Amino acid sequence: MTADALSNPQAGLAPEEAIDEISAEKRRVRRCWQLLSPALITIGVFGCLPLVIALIYSFLEPATYGGVVWNFSTDAYVQLLFDRDIFDDSLIFNPAYLEIFSRSFLLALFTMAVSLLIGFPTAYYMATRPPSQRDLWVFLITIPFWTNLLIRTFSMQLIIRDEGLINVLLMDWGLIEKPLELIYTDFAVALGLLYSYLPFMVLPIYAALERVDFRLVEAGFDLYANRFKVLKRIIVPLAMPGIIAGCILVLIPALGAYITPVLLGGGKELMIGNLIAQQFGSSRNWPLGSAAAMVLLAMVLLALVIYVKVTGRRGGPAHG
Repeated sequence: MTADALSNPQAGLAPEEAIDEISAEKRRVRRCWQLLSPALITIGVFGCLPLVIALIYSFLEPATYGGVVWNFSTDAYVQLLFDRDIFDDSLIFNPAYLEIFSRSFLLALFTMAVSLLIGFPTAYYMATRPPSQRDLWVFLITIPFWTNLLIRTFSMQLIIRDEGLINVLLMDWGLIEKPLELIYTDFAVALGLLYSYLPFMVLPIYAALERVDFRLVEAGFDLYANRFKVLKRIIVPLAMPGIIAGCILVLIPALGAYITPVLLGGGKELMIGNLIAQQFGSSRNWPLGSAAAMVLLAMVLLALVIYVKVTGRRGGPAHG
């Protein structure tokens, strides 16, 4: 067979057969696009279009009573870092919004780190149970998703408030004389985020560990490796795809959380989601809310890019 025949499958066919083959291929491609079109339309209308509108609004001027004035302006992005002096229109650095973004990022990172510390041993324990017990453990982990996030967060509020379960037990045991100030703090918000998103860390790691051949762990012990080396050299590398996926699944929703800071932060500990809602609501500054949403989107995209690069580097040699 010639090189042309190898590079072009239709080279060895008669003209009529080649035309029929090309027509059949075009019909297959057209059919695939027809099958994909409902999903693409849904993603475009309900996913991409709102983001495009928010991006456009972020470069416009705010109207007096909400909405926008169709004049190009970058003031919304400038306002995230600076205030304008009312007398000479000079810019004065204002760290208020920067603190909200920093608090959101730190709380999201804290939630991710603690979820990993708790979720990895939990997932390992689940993956090492007999197959007949694993479905039960997955069932127990997913039980919180049976109730609404608002109800789950409100239940956490009842536990950590001044008259809640924790303070009542500590005072009954004589460990404290007055209630601890737990609610309406960063600690309360972090605890609520951890409770809400911990299953998103456990399940991906469990899915990765479930596929691990634990004979490799036994081989490590046979080669006189201690438990720490087996964990570092065998278990963690094999579970790394699940760990990275779990970190992304916890970090992204924790960054944009809204209900948890409202109920457990009491409106005093704002996060990015609260800031965006406030600008579209009581403040009626739609461009500023859109700009904050775009910055949040940029942070999420950055996390996804890091995820793709890390998994790409890990997968590259394996596929080579």
